[in-house]
Amino acid sequence: MHYLDWAIVAGYIAWLVFDGVKRTRLERTTQSYFLANRSLPWWAVGLSVMATQLSAITLVGTTGQGYTDGLRFVQFYFGLPLAMIILSVTVVPFFYRARVYTAYEYLEQRFDLKTRTLTSLLFLLSRGMACGAVVAAPAVVLSVVLGWNVTFTALLIAVPAVIYTILGGVQAVTWTDVKVMGLTVFVLVAAGVVLLLGLPSEVHVGDTLRLAGATGRLDALDFRFTLNETYTFWSGLLGGLFLMLSYFGCDQSQVQRYLTAKSVDEGRSSLMMSAYWKIPLQLLVLMVGVLTFTFYLFQRPPMLFNKVHEQSVRASDRGAEYAALEEEFGLAFEGRRQAASDLVVARRSGDGRAEAQAVESLRARDAAVAAIRGRASGIVRQTMGDASYTDVNYVFPTFIVTALPIGLVGLWIAAIITAATDTIAAELNSLATASVIDVYQRLYNQGAPDEHYLRVSKMATAFWGLFATVVAVYASSLGSLIEVVNRFGSFFYGSILGVFMLAILTRRATGTGAFVGLITGMSAVAAVAFGLPSMSFLWHNVIGAVVVFVVGLAFSGIRTGARAPRAAE
Repeated sequence: MHYLDWAIVAGYIAWLVFDGVKRTRLERTTQSYFLANRSLPWWAVGLSVMATQLSAITLVGTTGQGYTDGLRFVQFYFGLPLAMIILSVTVVPFFYRARVYTAYEYLEQRFDLKTRTLTSLLFLLSRGMACGAVVAAPAVVLSVVLGWNVTFTALLIAVPAVIYTILGGVQAVTWTDVKVMGLTVFVLVAAGVVLLLGLPSEVHVGDTLRLAGATGRLDALDFRFTLNETYTFWSGLLGGLFLMLSYFGCDQSQVQRYLTAKSVDEGRSSLMMSAYWKIPLQLLVLMVGVLTFTFYLFQRPPMLFNKVHEQSVRASDRGAEYAALEEEFGLAFEGRRQAASDLVVARRSGDGRAEAQAVESLRARDAAVAAIRGRASGIVRQTMGDASYTDVNYVFPTFIVTALPIGLVGLWIAAIITAATDTIAAELNSLATASVIDVYQRLYNQGAPDEHYLRVSKMATAFWGLFATVVAVYASSLGSLIEVVNRFGSFFYGSILGVFMLAILTRRATGTGAFVGLITGMSAVAAVAFGLPSMSFLWHNVIGAVVVFVVGLAFSGIRTGARAPRAAE
């Protein structure tokens, strides 16, 4: 990278850390540290909710998904608008009336201590692991760009987030979210413009869409009902609905965002911002990935985007085989480029038959290129001993450092790093909140002064930052990072959602019933996850929620004929 790019990265990170330090003076109590005294405006909270989702995983993994798989991933979010409406009507006023710091405090009010503690511990485990995946995304980018060790780069990303979260609390997290959100949208639009300008002069925007559509990358809807396919209309609408209900309604990292709003109505407005804008924003990210694919139809891409692994293979005893495969790849690329050009010409001519033939030719040529890249990835897996290796996470970072102009490269790297630190900060703050309020204060030390809990909160933030860094080193080798974080969450989220369904939707459920249901639900998800690995992880959310609700309600009826305590008014 150019020195100007490095200056942009360093300056932007320094600004965010400085802003967090500046807000230290505002954090004198646990309520201000965790909830900003419930004083933040709805639009800032709404942007914070969206920015927490729009992490570096989105910028690295989702663009890679768009490149390899097109727009199908957007179906993952089809349940989100409905989830936001449901939560705005139900959960938001519940939590506000209960006057809680964490979502899990309410479970003790409604059920008992053991249900609250187990649910909070499940959140801590799931969110701590997901936070590690968020750290892994920029660590992957920097390890490719700079050739640094993944552990070192993970620390480079995590440390600034830990510093300004410890010092500034939720105030620093929220206002950093607003800044990062603005930068992220800007660099996405700028990258899209550069990608379009980088196409041959005879290729117009309409041609670009036709080329992407010809290879199936604009096929956003799949109405097949199958449990084995991750991205379909039904898995997104049903499985995604349960995932989003759990994530935004039961996950402390999101609940804590809207608990900082000034009122119930402002908390609702902050959630509805995601209902309106999340899917269009996700389409923008995916379209940048699709445009990257069309860019590389005319500009030769590397056979593998991970240069570190490529160099290792070249130096191995399979180097000659890899070199021969690269020559084959070059010929296949030229054939695909010619097929793409032929389709543009046929489209302009208005000859429907010629256009249809050109489409078939492009599909065949693209499949040939993909097959060669698949063989190359197979050589990497065998040579490196990495059975889960995938090239998807390296696609867009490679484009950034090789094709973007000076200055924009720095802005993009800054956006990736700060999107990660921003999401990490929000999650560290929520992890510290649950650790202190649900575990330390409730179980071990209830009578200490507020200043003591504030110090423990900062220590908990540092601990979870270290935990996330350790997980990041492992998560970076698990495949598509955007799927990694959702697989982590889906293992736990459905069961947690089931507990809150028992708490809110029925008065018959008891604490023991909810506790037994939660254990049974987690066991059922584990059995399905390990026993039926071909089933899409999105359905784990449905299974967990339904099993917890049904078993919890049934066990409550068996154990007692009395009605459970009333929910908090």
